[in-house]
Amino acid sequence: MNYKPYKNLNSSKKEQIITMFDRIANTYDRLNGLITFGMDKKWRKRVAKMIASNHPSNILDVGTGTGALAIDLAKQPSVKIVGIDISEEMLALGRKKIRHLGLDDTITMQLDDAEALSFDSNVFDAIGIGFGVRNFENLHQGLSELLRVLKPGGQLVILETAVPKYFPLKQGYYLYSRLMIPMLGKIISNDKLAYEYLSDSAGIFPHGEKFSALLKESGFTHVKDNPQTLGIVSIYSAIKPLDN
Repeated sequence: MNYKPYKNLNSSKKEQIITMFDRIANTYDRLNGLITFGMDKKWRKRVAKMIASNHPSNILDVGTGTGALAIDLAKQPSVKIVGIDISEEMLALGRKKIRHLGLDDTITMQLDDAEALSFDSNVFDAIGIGFGVRNFENLHQGLSELLRVLKPGGQLVILETAVPKYFPLKQGYYLYSRLMIPMLGKIISNDKLAYEYLSDSAGIFPHGEKFSALLKESGFTHVKDNPQTLGIVSIYSAIKPLDN
């Protein structure tokens, strides 16, 4: 999915995503809360609970941003978490939050590319992603990398945007996402284009059955799609086969 934030630039999607998140890092958490009416916190807690149910000892948080999901994951005992992102500005804010919470021994934040991970194969018991996969430049490559670094039998849990199926929710969703979200982005972050991208990319991302099919094509099994809050987001879960 090669939809880019800044259409007037010739740089790659990945380069533009880095630029975008570096620009909006300082206001990202606050805007997320406003845009979702605080529901983003509930969704991330559900992801953390799903991952914790299998008692993993080491977890990879992909597209960690400022570490919101990693911090929720750290509430389970005896766990080590690595949070990765391609935006150094987001990571810098995340490191401050983690230091303030006294979680330096539990969470490590590092610059890394989900489509070319620096880790060995079969390393992590679980992988969590909160609103990150639609920013991949090459979705198939990214999913293949996630499969590679996950241990056989390990769990992948992804929280990502979706679109409600039925009238009038679907129409209301598009109206809100295409008008209100960019306007809030312009007012608070001073980057309307970033929030136009975040809104538009949510609408065209292959959600539901289509994304579940991509997970299966990438080699994952036991794929489940759990729509949340009238279908405006979904939590996908999948397992790496034992014989992989």
